[in-house]
Amino acid sequence: METTNESNKVYLKQYGLRLPFVGYSCQDHFFEVDTVLHSWEILATLLVDPELYGIIISTGMPVLYNNTLYNCTVIILNGQIILIRPKMWMASEGNFSELRWFTPWTFKAETVDFALPDLIKCINGQKTVKFGDAFIETNQCTIGIEMCEELFVPESPHIDMSLDGADIIINNSGTYFELRKLSKRVGMMKEATQKCGGIYVYGNQRGCDGDRTYFDGSPMILCNGEVLSIGMQFSLKEVQVISATIDINRVKSYRASSRSFSLQTSLRPIYPRIKVDFDFIPVDSKPTEPVIVKFLRPEEEINLGPACWMWDYLRRSNQGGFFLCLSGGIDSCSVAIMVYSMCYIVCNAAQMGDVKVISDLHKILGLGHGSTYIPSDPKELSNLILHTCYMSTNNSSNETRNRAVMLAAEIRSYHIDFNFDTVISTILALFYVLTNKKPKFVAHGGSNSENIALQNIQARLRMILAYFFASLLLWIRSRPKSLLVLGTTNMDESLRGYLTKYDNSSADINPIGAISKNELRKYISFACDYYGISILTLFLEATPSAELVPVPKFLVQSDEMEMGMTYNELYVFGRLRKLSLCGPYTMFTKLVKLWGSKMYIPVIAQKIKMFFYYYGVNRHKMSVLTPGFHVESHSSDDNRFDPRQMLYNCQWEWQFEKIDETTKQLLNNTNNF
Repeated sequence: METTNESNKVYLKQYGLRLPFVGYSCQDHFFEVDTVLHSWEILATLLVDPELYGIIISTGMPVLYNNTLYNCTVIILNGQIILIRPKMWMASEGNFSELRWFTPWTFKAETVDFALPDLIKCINGQKTVKFGDAFIETNQCTIGIEMCEELFVPESPHIDMSLDGADIIINNSGTYFELRKLSKRVGMMKEATQKCGGIYVYGNQRGCDGDRTYFDGSPMILCNGEVLSIGMQFSLKEVQVISATIDINRVKSYRASSRSFSLQTSLRPIYPRIKVDFDFIPVDSKPTEPVIVKFLRPEEEINLGPACWMWDYLRRSNQGGFFLCLSGGIDSCSVAIMVYSMCYIVCNAAQMGDVKVISDLHKILGLGHGSTYIPSDPKELSNLILHTCYMSTNNSSNETRNRAVMLAAEIRSYHIDFNFDTVISTILALFYVLTNKKPKFVAHGGSNSENIALQNIQARLRMILAYFFASLLLWIRSRPKSLLVLGTTNMDESLRGYLTKYDNSSADINPIGAISKNELRKYISFACDYYGISILTLFLEATPSAELVPVPKFLVQSDEMEMGMTYNELYVFGRLRKLSLCGPYTMFTKLVKLWGSKMYIPVIAQKIKMFFYYYGVNRHKMSVLTPGFHVESHSSDDNRFDPRQMLYNCQWEWQFEKIDETTKQLLNNTNNF
């Protein structure tokens, strides 16, 4: 990134993420001394690179000071380390756990001397550097440093920095993607520079960092409340450069015109200044005009986010493609379209000559170094990467099979189709030999235990068959490597526990694991028009069904009927549980106000009790759930985002009793009225 004024030019090269040498997702590797050592070694390569001279570089790395680990921004110029600025406010919610590894720097506007390691001393003879909260003062302007989470806290450092004269605030960030989150980031930076004036230069990590999250880039340059430049939110490019030309005098006049700003400057702390002999380079270009930021709709974000994440995961895992069980329902349909979106993006990048994408694609496909292959269209690439399968039993319908076949043909995935009743019969025959018993479905006079066991054996066999074919399909096609198995369980079903443990919800990764059924339906409606795939309307019209039990031809096994609640209701339960932090009773009181005019209060009470019962009894399934791509702020993934116990007292006696008492009181009040 670069910011300039009319007479001088400042280069502020950011590496666009908080910890570029090691990434944000190292987790407990931050405890290893090797991680810190290798970060210094990589920093050393920047110090000796003559091409980086004349540029102020801001990058991030973990640093040990007095045997305490800090998350730091390191500023270098012309082979010298100018400042090490430790982070003061840690991100320790959601998918972040910085306080587990790092200690916040609590000495506002203070610095100490830091003894540099020998490998740095050997490069330039520099023995010490200032460590702490300070400004970089050039010959023309002053630069302050804010770090990621510090933008989001109530008392952000940029306020005091601006009041003490920082013309430019730089922020190396590692903020992961969530639906609608970009508008929040833009809004906070616009507000910061509108209140305080000044230039804000923001860089953010991009891509999959080895975890469930995707960092969606979107570097920005703002001035006095206006966005002057913003990068792409989703892209296969690992590095993106944006620039803006800014008259520094705009900042000075903006602040001078605000009497409140001038009065509050007397109350600010005085920051230490690290003076550097750095001049701006004159340019003749006009100042950059503000731009209107166009935010993607949630359906567009769902179309691009999982696609970019899957591409990163595929190329880094050294596998040859994906295997997906197509059930004929909207969940597996959504995953198939997301892979098709990935093929669309990769194909465009390859045709535009992106050398890195082409090289990665050749490795995935097992092509030699001399290959010049570039896919002609997304469908051609889909046939090479996406392998789909419809696994039927006697309980499957022709409708779901036909939808799966049509979708596979439309996106040209490599598709197979078979019935595995003989495999089921073999297992049941073994059970009969050992026990002299034949389990039956409820429809045939069996018990509930028999019914569940017969459903689960179908679901779990699908998982075994999926991994078997994923291991060998590329071998059949005379290609090396194996396939990554994609999961198809949505967030609502996980929350309710409406899935079989170790069934075909068990996979390598799950692109829709943190997306609700409501959002998936909107996404498929969008994709129908965006990609011109008209058969997607058939998936929108179909009744969601597991098709695991025999039913009369004129009936359908309905997911919502079996769950005892609709997907719309599950969406509301999920948001209240996670975002509003509601237990059973608080959720009941809120929903009485929201639903009381259209739903009988005892029915509301019964639905909430049913939800929490199944939530508790099935919570253990979340501990082994396939890693899902993080999308929603109310994700139920307990491995990172939503850590809660996996064993509950599922009767919730105290809570449910209080709900029943309140229900009676409300009914009595209504009757008396």
